[in-house]
Amino acid sequence: FFFFSNMAVVVKMHPVVLASIVDSFERRNEGSSRVIGTLLGTVDKQSVEVTNCFSVPHNESEDEVAVDMEFAKNMYELHKKVSPSEVIVGWYATGHDITEHSVLIHEYYSREAQNPIHLTVDAMMQTGRMAIKAYVSAPMGIPGKTMGVMFTPLTVKYVYYDTERIGVDLIMKTCFNQSRVVGVSSDLQQVGSAASRIQDMLSIVLQYAEDVLSGKVTADNTVGRFLMNLINQVPKILPEDFEAMLNSNINDLLMVTYLANLTQAQISLNEKLVGLS
Repeated sequence: FFFFSNMAVVVKMHPVVLASIVDSFERRNEGSSRVIGTLLGTVDKQSVEVTNCFSVPHNESEDEVAVDMEFAKNMYELHKKVSPSEVIVGWYATGHDITEHSVLIHEYYSREAQNPIHLTVDAMMQTGRMAIKAYVSAPMGIPGKTMGVMFTPLTVKYVYYDTERIGVDLIMKTCFNQSRVVGVSSDLQQVGSAASRIQDMLSIVLQYAEDVLSGKVTADNTVGRFLMNLINQVPKILPEDFEAMLNSNINDLLMVTYLANLTQAQISLNEKLVGLS
């Protein structure tokens, strides 16, 4: 349960959440115009970090909407056993606007979490792109009279874990492939690609430093402090010691890989011998 002290709240969205929403939309029942689901994550004073989600079955018509609340509760209980730190932070719906039924569904989630967020994902890309918007509700009206609900937009930022970044980078490669199919790179290829990116970034930094020294670019104190902190974090080690340490780690990695392959071969051989007997 959580409460926002003000409206300066940032919604931090992980890629796996968006992938799950799009997947549930692609697998929706025939005749369904949209899908809805529960958003899970963590909350602090100024941000809501959405790290997981699951779809919730529902039926919707022009006059009414029915949500399988029992399914939503059971799914949340199962998620708590796997990730106890994740709580209900709101709900999502595919589409680019908020409907009258969205208000009714939001009332249900308001009983599960205090002031939940509502996320809309334009999976049909009706605006030409997959617009992703987040809202929080606020009551409006005259006290003692009929009250309404106003949805206030929130800022959405995209964050990711290192493991998610690998998947996102792999998916982005399909944009430049006509077959839309790419294979997973080997460990050596990933190391080479990472080394190339580091080399390119170092070249940019060196060029910036040279431009500042030559007077072509005005020095930025913020960038300078950042570069100084970066340099101070580099361990002071002799090139010979670094090479020896790197070779030792590589030898250890190769040994572990060899033993793993040997174990896998022995297991496979044992399964075949057992099958023959």
